[in-house]
Amino acid sequence: MRETLAVPLGDDLDLVLLDTDYSDGSTARYQVVVRWEENSEQGDAERFQAIGTDGSRTAFDGLYDPEAGRHLLALIDSSSTVGPIRFLREPDAELPVGAAPRVMGAEQSNTSVVFGTSAIFKAFRRVTPGINPDIELSRVLARAGNDHVATLLGSIDTDLDGEHYALGMVTRFAAGSAEGWDTATASTRELFAADAAGDGAASFAEESRALGEAVASVHRTLADELGVSEVAFPVDTLVQRLRVVAASVSELAPYVDRIEARYRRLADRAISVQRVHGDLHLGQVLRTPQTWLVIDFEGEPGQPLPERRRPDSALRDVAGMLRSYEYAAHQRLVEGGDPADDLVHRARDWADRNRAAFCEGYAAAAGADPRDDADVLAAYELDKAVYEAGYEARYRPAWLPIPMESIARLVG
Repeated sequence: MRETLAVPLGDDLDLVLLDTDYSDGSTARYQVVVRWEENSEQGDAERFQAIGTDGSRTAFDGLYDPEAGRHLLALIDSSSTVGPIRFLREPDAELPVGAAPRVMGAEQSNTSVVFGTSAIFKAFRRVTPGINPDIELSRVLARAGNDHVATLLGSIDTDLDGEHYALGMVTRFAAGSAEGWDTATASTRELFAADAAGDGAASFAEESRALGEAVASVHRTLADELGVSEVAFPVDTLVQRLRVVAASVSELAPYVDRIEARYRRLADRAISVQRVHGDLHLGQVLRTPQTWLVIDFEGEPGQPLPERRRPDSALRDVAGMLRSYEYAAHQRLVEGGDPADDLVHRARDWADRNRAAFCEGYAAAAGADPRDDADVLAAYELDKAVYEAGYEARYRPAWLPIPMESIARLVG
């Protein structure tokens, strides 16, 4: 691990970029905000996240230090420049510089710090060169006045070796909100706990319809602000992705030819493309007391940044949400072993009702029903389910039946 950049942001507070070389020949660049303290017997390692020692000093993860967190927010509020690091407050944004910060739960690639009840700062741990789509699209949507996103309040970036790097962003915090996945699975828990003679759980369909309207609103704003174009349906891309996954997931073998045939039937189809979310599912939306919000516009994890910024069909986002309803309906059945037939029927009915409600809400706001392009929508659903099969086979084999059941249904 090599230090590439170290910028003092204040007394005993540094912003550091580190380069790491991996055994497979790949490299990665990471950001760490370091708080330095003189060694003592006060149990500092227990107060914050200790990184290591350097002589008489101990390094801590500065994002866990309330004083450091407030200092970072103050730098953004004043649109300061410290060495090569730029802190930018969005026009007319109000930042709670005096609020108490707290770090949210563990995340894979970022660290989020909440300030009071009105702002959340997300520091990107692994940084890559180029325009960050989360900041880019959040800024476009906020400045266009879209009500279904968390308003961008500020950002941090720098240039290094002639390339742009996004380091963090601040958005309005949706206090009192619940993650879409949690609200959906709460509905399915009620469903499966209900008396078989009753009507199951309270319907989630009204929420799904409102969510469809919110997603359509976001798509419409992105299209209005950033444009729409037409391209050929990406047959070769989907076929290549299918073959890569099928090479490692034997359960896909009976379906590969039929999936590829479904893709190739669209070879001459022109589709409209625009900027989209790119990784939309129930975990990427929040239900506030007033409305639904779409969050985390970073795109599909693991894809190169140019790919995550590439325009795509809005149906990819719709397909991702439809797949998420399948997961919400069936994951408890898979985890519970061999389910009774009536529970399978309830799960299927819940998924169907909410998928339909989402599409109805989307159609009401967009003026076009995504189901009108059923063959294209099904192809994007298949592409997502194939990706899921690869993921589940590798990391969660017990969940593999969820995408496999959908693949069988979609090509049946």
